[in-house]
Amino acid sequence: MGERADRARAAMVTDQLRRRGIADERVLAAMAALPRERFVPGAAQAQAYDDRALPIDAGQTISQPYVVARMTELLGIEPGDRILEVGTGSGYQAAVLARLGAAVRSYERWPELAASAREHLATAGVDGVEIIVADGSGGDPTGAPWDGIVVTAGAPAIPEPLREQLAVGGRLVIPVGSRRVQQLTVVERRSPTEWHEWSDGQVVFVPLVGAAGWTER
Repeated sequence: MGERADRARAAMVTDQLRRRGIADERVLAAMAALPRERFVPGAAQAQAYDDRALPIDAGQTISQPYVVARMTELLGIEPGDRILEVGTGSGYQAAVLARLGAAVRSYERWPELAASAREHLATAGVDGVEIIVADGSGGDPTGAPWDGIVVTAGAPAIPEPLREQLAVGGRLVIPVGSRRVQQLTVVERRSPTEWHEWSDGQVVFVPLVGAAGWTER
């Protein structure tokens, strides 16, 4: 896509992100530098910078750029933070986190998505992402406490293990609601026994399927 992709990426940052309130300059810079088209399959690459979610394999989606940016901004991560992602999908969200200096461990249920995400990350020159094929809905206690946790699918409720695996000061960003619509929910752990929770607005994600999510696709 070359120069056309570069122009579309710059317009995405200006029109979809900055003008809609994304204020973290690090997030804006990461998304300005990352070739989103490398994470979109086939003919859909021509729509890589559209302001909407796009289909990928296994009936999943790559979230619209604004949602990726907002979820990243809400995590409030710093370089060197250890981030758990539930739902690798295309690998784009993990790539944005890695560009910000995070070490990312990402769980994906679908082996074909995990394989393609690894290819996308390599093609885009992104390091620092470990992808595991497994049900990640209950998190990963072996790596806890996590500085941040991001879930890229809609859950019926906040999985309790994810709360418990947060480091003090860390945030969990997760869509919570029905299969059709969710609230983008932020949970901040303020002490070993205290969590603060709020909604950042309405979103629409594919369902989180797993032991701590929906039991059926």
